[in-house]
Amino acid sequence: MYEPIRTKSVHTATAPRLPRRSRDEELDLQLAGHLAALLTVTDELRGSAPCPELDRAAEQLAEVVARLHHGRPPLRLPAGRGAGDPARTAALHRRAHALAGRALVVAESRQDTEAVALAERRLAVHAATV
Repeated sequence: MYEPIRTKSVHTATAPRLPRRSRDEELDLQLAGHLAALLTVTDELRGSAPCPELDRAAEQLAEVVARLHHGRPPLRLPAGRGAGDPARTAALHRRAHALAGRALVVAESRQDTEAVALAERRLAVHAATV
């Protein structure tokens, strides 16, 4: 009544076919993702009010993300986009604070001193505005 299964189970394969990443590669990807998201929020905050410190922070974030992506620069928001009203700006600062905290945790785990210092600075700046 039932037809027997004719293919091998995927659970009994002798060698995994998927490429596996090391812990360091996974941490690199996580850190790059958090910093790229922080860069996006920073770019959006830069559009609301010109601030040399935000410009410098955005460039530093872009450099670290490019280093983690083996030299490929991150995608950036257009310069004219802004945060708009004060409530939105406050929400963006809260989001940036959370992202900087996540980046700090991963950078500490990865023992990346440059990323740790950058995340700590961004965390302090956004904590002051929250």
